[in-house]
Amino acid sequence: MAISLTSTLVRMTARLSACALVLSSLSLATTAHAEVGVTNDTILIGQSAPMSGPAAALGQQLNLGAKLYFNAVNAAGGVNGRKIELKVLDDFYEPDAAARNTKTLIDNTKVFALFGYVGTPTSLAALKLATPAGVPFFAPYSGAMALREPFARNVFHVRASYNDETAAIVQQIRTTGLKRIAVIYNDDAYGKSGLDGVQRALGTSAGQGVTLVAQASVPRNTADVKSAVSTVLAQKPEAVVIISAYQTVAALVKGAQEQGYAGQFYNVSFVGTRALADTLGKAGGGVIISQVMPYPKTASSPLVREYQKLLKADGISDFDYGSMEGYVAARAFVEGLKRAGRDLTREKLITALESMGNYDLGGFNVNFSPSSHVGSKFVEMTIINSSGQVIR
Repeated sequence: MAISLTSTLVRMTARLSACALVLSSLSLATTAHAEVGVTNDTILIGQSAPMSGPAAALGQQLNLGAKLYFNAVNAAGGVNGRKIELKVLDDFYEPDAAARNTKTLIDNTKVFALFGYVGTPTSLAALKLATPAGVPFFAPYSGAMALREPFARNVFHVRASYNDETAAIVQQIRTTGLKRIAVIYNDDAYGKSGLDGVQRALGTSAGQGVTLVAQASVPRNTADVKSAVSTVLAQKPEAVVIISAYQTVAALVKGAQEQGYAGQFYNVSFVGTRALADTLGKAGGGVIISQVMPYPKTASSPLVREYQKLLKADGISDFDYGSMEGYVAARAFVEGLKRAGRDLTREKLITALESMGNYDLGGFNVNFSPSSHVGSKFVEMTIINSSGQVIR
């Protein structure tokens, strides 16, 4: 009897050991094949953006809006049981810093995806690393065609392009009866993209009868704009389209007004609408800005109502286009994660995002497909009134 019991125990021990070995092997295999940046309870994504310096408000607001939604999702249990962690690095809106940050995020931090980069030159620098590595690059805060063409399968946009914005601007200039325009633009990829958009629009029916009479460039992140202002005003334009960020734009508007200019100013959405209005103060009355996101101040849609409710819960009542865009981007990204399922990989995320055809976020649609990763062409105009308020 003792011998029989001993034999049984030996056999049971052997079976348990075998089971443990199998489970250990399965665990090792799972670990070995786990996607970069994904654990059992976390999805790690990375962002490089200006969190300090002359363009800081752009990065801060975009990050605020994204974290607003990610935090709400995490508080509700995450996506398929995983919480989203957003790692942000400051690039001061400089491409060299963005490239360094991107290398750190991919090679050292080992993020699953890159999210919410701010600017054209910075995003282009990042893509030189992200695309060869197959890292999803989601919702750059830029409308540049250089980020859209040629098509890259890892890149997704939630906003309209600068071609869309400048076409709308030129059409409005034509509609108001103005004929002579000038362009002042950043001497970088962003500025040149906007200039190209204006020139393209002038060659279409939208720009019929409108002529580009002057153009001048300014360095990125500068307030030294006297030369550009003088060059442009010498040609007596009736409207000036500016392709730059808010501090440079404010210097240009004030500089032109000091020289007696009373014409119309236009800007594309990247300028940083709220920051521009604040920086200009009384000088901002009449400045027009094209927008690619829902108007954040009026709770006219479920999306905006939800955005405002979460901001107010954090004690914030300053509703801004930048945080609205971050919020929209986070909403679209999370929907892609949900569709990708629990067994999350970069490839499954890309495929899931491509299934989001005309997806309604609650009053703002995002339309991705296998052949197009440009999610929206929505553009509308806003104006800064004499009280410094941004209205439609």
